[in-house]
Amino acid sequence: MSWRSSFRCSKFRYVFGKPATKEHSYDGVPITRSVHDNHYCSANPCFIAMVTECAGGGAFLVLPIHCLGRVDPHYPRVCGHSGRVLDVKWNPFNDYCIASCSEDCTVKIWDIPVCGVQQNLTKARKTLTGHSRRVAIIEWHPTAENLLLSSGYDCKVLLWDVSQSGSVIRHPVRVVLMPVHHRYPSEALLLSVSFNSDGSRLAVTSKDRRIRVLEPRTGKILQVSSSKTHRANKVLYIRGLKMLLSTGSSPWNHRQIILWDPDDLSEPLYEEDLDGSAGVLFPFYDPDTQMLYLAGKGDGNIRYYELSSEKPYISFLMEYRSLLPQKGLGVMPKRGLDVRACEIFRFYRLIAVKDLVEPLSMVIPRKQSEVFQEDLYPMTAGNQAALTAQEWLLGINRGPVLMSLRPEAHVENPYAEIPADKNQLKQLSQLAYQDAKYPRELSDLSGWQPDETESPLWSYRCTPHCREPAEKPPPTTESELLQAFYKQQDEIRGLKEELHQKEVGSKTENGL
Repeated sequence: MSWRSSFRCSKFRYVFGKPATKEHSYDGVPITRSVHDNHYCSANPCFIAMVTECAGGGAFLVLPIHCLGRVDPHYPRVCGHSGRVLDVKWNPFNDYCIASCSEDCTVKIWDIPVCGVQQNLTKARKTLTGHSRRVAIIEWHPTAENLLLSSGYDCKVLLWDVSQSGSVIRHPVRVVLMPVHHRYPSEALLLSVSFNSDGSRLAVTSKDRRIRVLEPRTGKILQVSSSKTHRANKVLYIRGLKMLLSTGSSPWNHRQIILWDPDDLSEPLYEEDLDGSAGVLFPFYDPDTQMLYLAGKGDGNIRYYELSSEKPYISFLMEYRSLLPQKGLGVMPKRGLDVRACEIFRFYRLIAVKDLVEPLSMVIPRKQSEVFQEDLYPMTAGNQAALTAQEWLLGINRGPVLMSLRPEAHVENPYAEIPADKNQLKQLSQLAYQDAKYPRELSDLSGWQPDETESPLWSYRCTPHCREPAEKPPPTTESELLQAFYKQQDEIRGLKEELHQKEVGSKTENGL
């Protein structure tokens, strides 16, 4: 018998988690105390949304993605629900549209202003009222525009076309599952849902802890798992490898991960027991790198693996560990990552014990990180829909529209360009809500203009930060401008304190 090493060489074996500092996180966020096994957070390249705790209804917070630091406790919220908000999801094809589900039995579609939420937003663009009990799960279709799936505790799984006319939509375009003869079967109360890459199949886990594969247009059940040694909780389509992954527990209450063939759920392809913790395992998969991330609710660690289509199918890479437990996690789409820093994945960890939302970047160290790494960033799913809702309902299937992450690559935007005045408002709103030591003063700096009353020599030698061009060139980016501004304010404060001490000293001498 030939010897074979158990070590598998991989370019991702050096991936490490890089948490952001408190100054570069979202601090002071009153994270919801809901006990549902949802993420409570959703992000895109423009905004981040977080479900918050509030009295007298449900609300969530929408912040510009660069609005880091201490969050104003009076920051405006999206607060149109009469019950607790259970989850939020951004539209993958519109960075200014977000869906929310609530205990008030409704699903709402919100339009977020380009400049951010400037005052409490109470009126939704669409309200979906097809459920009779609280709605716990919402999921956008991965390729078709304006299609939203919802699942509630009334055992109904409904598919909505949010482009229909009217502010209130009472009838879905498809009923995927519903109770029969007023009975509420356990297989219709869903715990998680996952579409495949083109949205032609839907994998679900139910209260009976089984996995089912459905045809979402008709609701026909194609496959049902029958394993007695695995109680499934979350399920995820492994796009590109034609596999399903489920997380759950064994009969001995050990947390498990299972790989399945979606065309045959009679026997698992791979099975592994992880630990004896009680928190639900949230799976996240990156089809571009074929990496799997497992994050437990209430855990401080995140495991990551590399998947393949050949046995043993899964290889452990590394584990990120933290002392702070996470209540939920949001994920940044690939088009919002920093490719110059070799960032391949980004989480937003909701740390309820600290009222903190912490960005966590998964980074691969490279010697020339400033050079675009083509092996790390292949063509990926973009923000353009492959087909309309009507085309998909007629039986057409299409994969996602791909885009390049190369910085100089131009990708056509399917939405209207932002006017110049709105773009300026967006920039001002991001600056106004920074974790600044001196709030409400950034507008003076952003509107700086040279003083034409000074002499030509003085005007030539002075820059916006009162520095000689030979000593330091003026800032070229917004972050550099903010850093210079904060440094200048610190110097001014130090001079004021020094002047105050001198005045106190002179008064003391005069008194003597």
